[in-house]
Amino acid sequence: MPVVRTRRIIDDAGADAVAAAALDHAVANGHRVVVAVVDPHGELVQLRRSPGAQVASSRVAVDKARTAAIFVRPSRDIEAQVSGGRLGALALHGAAALTGGVPLVVDGEVVGAIGTSGETPDEDEAVSVAGAAAAISTREAPELTYEGARLAAEAVAAEATRRGVAPVAAVVDSNGELVYLWRPDVAQVASVGVATDKARTAAIYRRPSKDFEDQASGGRPSALHLARAVPLQGGIPIAVGGEVAGAIGVSGASSADEDQELAVLGSAAATAPRNGNGNGAAFFGRDAVDRRFETGGLLLDSSRYKIDAGRREGPGEVEYHEHTTDVMHVLAGTATVVTGGEMVEPREVAPGELRAPSASGGTPHALAEGDVLAIPSGVPHQFVEASDPFLYFVVKVEA
Repeated sequence: MPVVRTRRIIDDAGADAVAAAALDHAVANGHRVVVAVVDPHGELVQLRRSPGAQVASSRVAVDKARTAAIFVRPSRDIEAQVSGGRLGALALHGAAALTGGVPLVVDGEVVGAIGTSGETPDEDEAVSVAGAAAAISTREAPELTYEGARLAAEAVAAEATRRGVAPVAAVVDSNGELVYLWRPDVAQVASVGVATDKARTAAIYRRPSKDFEDQASGGRPSALHLARAVPLQGGIPIAVGGEVAGAIGVSGASSADEDQELAVLGSAAATAPRNGNGNGAAFFGRDAVDRRFETGGLLLDSSRYKIDAGRREGPGEVEYHEHTTDVMHVLAGTATVVTGGEMVEPREVAPGELRAPSASGGTPHALAEGDVLAIPSGVPHQFVEASDPFLYFVVKVEA
């Protein structure tokens, strides 16, 4: 599955055309209105007024447009639910139950929305419909997919587990909305919100959240007033072709610096080369491999198998993979791995994934450069000794 997709978004020229068509209709019919055009996330692109429009209509028009964009339907539908007795619809986050918001659609894809306020509900909607009928130009932008978000979060999960820490990793889209969350059982509850805040900050400001922490602590406390920004390091944008497609935030590791390190790793994992050629082949140059071994982490992540650039600097916990077979090839260093035995006080860290501090029994294997060890799914295994560093390729095959 692709890690990013391409989506269409209304551009400035398209927003101008929509607003102009809407205002032409309004003026021709003597309507005093405000027209707002937003992108697919509900963020304002264009705001126009006809002569004599009431001041309050500016905000109401934006609310209607945002509703149509994020709920992918006319705002009339929400008002109809409320008027029909479904009062719970008033609690929908981000919704304004007011007629006058209409999605803007190009080739079946919602590229934005228009909202009008100032006259009767039907007249407002008619103005918006006239605007939506205009020729709409768009631009293309990358957007992180669920698969890309999963790869970023699971790269953090793998490294955090290796280090023995339990942070939360949150991955958001380009507008800061949550796509994927990794939350180990022992993670602190507060980290869920903090990780999401960090990711959102990095996404909507198109820069690491650390920039704002540095500003706030470096003599610019007014950085705390930036809308929707959280000045805490650990949020990193995920960029494709120089354009931000999403972001990842990490909270709850051993320190703020480690949150930042893990977020950087997760961001890199989401955009690392993987099965990029049309025939399914994946090539990784020596420089890319060497860089990955500096910290350890996934080189390739596909639905059937993974390639991990493994790096250890000492022993680790017992691992158990219910659905994955590990094939290890040692590149440098020495280690002792014990396979089999009974796990002592195991805990689940993900579906089908167990960890334990130790195991009783089992068979030890002394590993050195050039050795290969294959561990079938369902077999506990533990590095009880490892040189600093111990480098090894691991091919993880889904059983």
